[in-house]
Amino acid sequence: MILRPALAAEAPVLAAIHAEAFARPERWGPSALALMVEAEGGFGVLALSGPPPFGEEPLGFVLARAAAGEAEILTLAVRPLARRIGVARALLEATQQAARERSAAALFLEVAEGNHAALALYRQAGAAEVGRRRRYYSDGADALVLRLNLSSE
Repeated sequence: MILRPALAAEAPVLAAIHAEAFARPERWGPSALALMVEAEGGFGVLALSGPPPFGEEPLGFVLARAAAGEAEILTLAVRPLARRIGVARALLEATQQAARERSAAALFLEVAEGNHAALALYRQAGAAEVGRRRRYYSDGADALVLRLNLSSE
C-alpha cells in the first residue's frame, strides 16, 4: 500500500471513495472535499493499492486539519472492497504523524456510536471518549467525540 498526500485536484476521486463508504445523506461532494484540503491547516492522506506496474487503485483517504496545537479528523473513508486489510489503520497512523509534524498534541474526531469497527480501531489506537454530540448524524445517531493523545510523554 502506498500512502501519499491527497491533493485538492483529486477531489472527484475522493468524492467517489466517500460515496462508496458512506450512506447518501453523509456523502461529501468534490467541492466540499477540495475546500477542506485547501483550507488553512488542512491536509489529507490518500491510500493507494500499490506501485506500478500493478496499478495504483485508490483504497481510501483521510482529511484532517491542525490549528492551535490540536488536530481533527474531518473524515476517514475506505472503500468497502478495501476494508479489514489495514487501510484505515494506516491512514490513522499517517494522520497522527502529520498532526505531530504540525505541532498538535491531540487529535480529535467524531464517530457514530454504532460504528463498532471504527470504534475498535480508534480505541486500539488509544482514543478516549471525551464527549457526545446528540443526534449528530442524519439518521439521528449520536456521535462520540474521541481524543487521541499525540504527545510522546
